[in-house]
Amino acid sequence: MSRRKRWVSFNTLTIALMMVLGLLISSIAFAQEARWKALNNQFMELYQKGKYREAVPLAKEALEVAEQTFGPDHHLVATSINNLAMLHLKQGQYAQAEPLHKRALAIREKALGPDHPHVAASLNNLADLYDDQARYAEAEPLYKRSLGILEKTLGSDHPHVAASLNNLAVLYKAQGQYAQAEPLLKRSLAINEKALGPNHPQVASSLNNLADLYDDQARYAEAEPLYKRALAIAEKSLGSDHPQMAKHLGNLGSLYRAQGRYAKAEPLHKRALAIMEKALGPDHPDVATSLENYADLLRNTNRASKAAKMESRAKRIRASQ
Repeated sequence: MSRRKRWVSFNTLTIALMMVLGLLISSIAFAQEARWKALNNQFMELYQKGKYREAVPLAKEALEVAEQTFGPDHHLVATSINNLAMLHLKQGQYAQAEPLHKRALAIREKALGPDHPHVAASLNNLADLYDDQARYAEAEPLYKRSLGILEKTLGSDHPHVAASLNNLAVLYKAQGQYAQAEPLLKRSLAINEKALGPNHPQVASSLNNLADLYDDQARYAEAEPLYKRALAIAEKSLGSDHPQMAKHLGNLGSLYRAQGRYAKAEPLHKRALAIMEKALGPDHPDVATSLENYADLLRNTNRASKAAKMESRAKRIRASQ
């Protein structure tokens, strides 16, 4: 009887020790996961500010923590890999970004299955990489597969499908395949209007992209009302000092500049630059874009000296990223 009693006591003690050990492991894992989330938050803050070089060490540390915490083949590890890849892509470091995007895709396919929306996101990101390098033949099937997954899993009227249609359309537009791009952009716009309402910021983006297509073809009379409607929606939904407002202002300004309507273009470029500097800081890549657009206008109006200063500042910003 005593043996039996001791055996039960020993077994209870073992269970208690295992419980303590389990709680300790859980506590460590919880702390590691919290650390990973904190690193991701810091990464996103720098990424949104355009401080890509500063964000790289954080993204690398987040990846190490994710691998230690979740294991190398976990889908959250793919998230960290994707974040690091996006930083390289933003800096034009395509050779570093490509294997990371491929690894993130492989992990997600294995962990989540080939038809998961996260797989579609990885396909899209890899396609973006090829698109940026004008590797259109490699990008197109990835965009199409991504679109197919999203239509299958989310339905044909989901805003993510609209975004995927847009990306494929932009690929066609870059190749001058306007006839293929236009129906995709119109469908993307229709989905967003139906799913999100006519005054949603994403509708403004769809209008802007369709206007860009017309602008590229010198179909200015069709582009202008779309740019104006996009601008009005953004101002109403996001506020007059939002960076997205600056992008719409810049696009409308560039339309006027292309038509030689410089007096209408300049206040738009000036306001766009001021918004970007105030919202994002003086060294953000989007500030560089605004400077370049304004400089183009200045050169068109024979103010080369002022244009050169803006171009020089834009180059310094881009070199620092």
